[in-house]
Amino acid sequence: MFKSNNVTARLFERQICTSAPGTSIHRARRFYENIVPSYTIYDVECPDHSFRKFTDDGLYLVSFSRNHQDLVVYRPTWLTFSCKEEDCDTHDLPLKARKFESFFTQLYSVTLASSGELICKDFFLYMESNQFGLFATSTAQIHDAPPTGGAIQGVPSVEKITFHLLRLEDGAILDERVFHNDYVNLAHSIGAFLYDDLLAIVSLRYQRIHILQIRDSGDLVDVRAIGEFCREDDELFLNSNSQVLVNHVGNGFHHSLPESETSFLSGIKQRLLSFIFRGIWNEETDQTMRVQCLKKKFYFHFQDYIDLIIWKVQFLDRHHLLIKFGSVDGGVSRNADSHPSFFAVYNMETTEIVAFYQNSADELYFLFELFSDHFHVSSKSSLHMNFMSSHSNNIHALEQLRCTKNKATNFSQFVKKMMASLPFSCQSQSPSPYFDQSLFRFDEKLISAIDRHRQSTDHPIKFISRRQPNILKFKMKPGPEAGSTDGRTKKICSFLFHPILPLALSVQQTLFLQASVVNIHFRR
Repeated sequence: MFKSNNVTARLFERQICTSAPGTSIHRARRFYENIVPSYTIYDVECPDHSFRKFTDDGLYLVSFSRNHQDLVVYRPTWLTFSCKEEDCDTHDLPLKARKFESFFTQLYSVTLASSGELICKDFFLYMESNQFGLFATSTAQIHDAPPTGGAIQGVPSVEKITFHLLRLEDGAILDERVFHNDYVNLAHSIGAFLYDDLLAIVSLRYQRIHILQIRDSGDLVDVRAIGEFCREDDELFLNSNSQVLVNHVGNGFHHSLPESETSFLSGIKQRLLSFIFRGIWNEETDQTMRVQCLKKKFYFHFQDYIDLIIWKVQFLDRHHLLIKFGSVDGGVSRNADSHPSFFAVYNMETTEIVAFYQNSADELYFLFELFSDHFHVSSKSSLHMNFMSSHSNNIHALEQLRCTKNKATNFSQFVKKMMASLPFSCQSQSPSPYFDQSLFRFDEKLISAIDRHRQSTDHPIKFISRRQPNILKFKMKPGPEAGSTDGRTKKICSFLFHPILPLALSVQQTLFLQASVVNIHFRR
């Protein structure tokens, strides 16, 4: 790309040399090797908020009040201050410049929660094209709720879950969607997925996938509900035929049928069983062998298939969903990795299952290894997702994956571990160039692009140049500058990187609701 590591030389080279076709953005991102967040303001005096993330376009910093009632949105700005000395770089920043307000301007505060609800601080989806934000509030869970109205036994109930669509520019609430006595997994936005203007919300309790469209006007419009029924007229068809059955019974053609004989499996479960049956049927051409295979692979596991519930969903494109199935226990457990699971690709237009895999399937893993970016996409027009490092587009990430695979003693267990992350949570990765593995190397046990809390460390996290393996580009240290005074207290840390600017927040907190330690890392 560039012949020199000097930023001035790179600027001149960019002026006189033309990039190879399709590499202009990659070439521009090389400048981040020279422009890094190398300065830290420790323990910044800031509002006692729960900071969520920067939006993918970098226009907003989203946070919530500590009582989980209010949404507070900031506009990132850049530090400005005056200096009377000749060499300002050698002097400390003025006290005014070391405050949170020097970097962020509060735009507004909006109360979202009401009537016993609390904001889910882990849930936030951003629609970049319209600068819309989707937030969620809910009441407390009822763990031993009876399964009424077709609900699944063992799935908790929440009296009220509300999804709020806001225009982040001014905080106007555009629309709301309420779910009563239902359960949607709101942690880390697991229960919802946004693809362009399409939104999928998974009701675990009633096993429905609600597909909604977000209009430019800010309206949430129902498109379809997948689960009990698959086509729009399925319910009408079944009701009309059940009426015919009632008429026959009334005319004396049939004796009254038990309730269990007149009930049906859900539409999505019917599609799944049909696909599995036909797949096993087509494995053999000999009729005797075909029957034996069906007994062994289908009928023997029939009840297991019947008991599967939908855990999680993501869009693969505007027509196909990747649906994860598993047991009831795994669907509500915090550690679902130990439970067996299955994956199905569902075509919403034809209402057909087009592929089905167990979580230990080699074929699915190799698809994941070769085409990982297809599982991460949340918009066909998003520029940010094109530069997320994955083992499909980055040789260093691929080498790391293959090293992990070669160290695995049991390949089947390795595949299950890798498949546990599917379907990916929507917008769960930071598009910051400092997580680009072609530019920087860092310890992924301590920090990564994935939006998760990690155990905090008193040692600085180092970002090493990928092109010059022995050159430290910058380092970031969460928590107080002098380190923790109490080594016994467990601390967790989260990092919020701006997607464009050399700016990041590190937020260290303990499990005992003490005040967080917020550090600002930036280029001075």
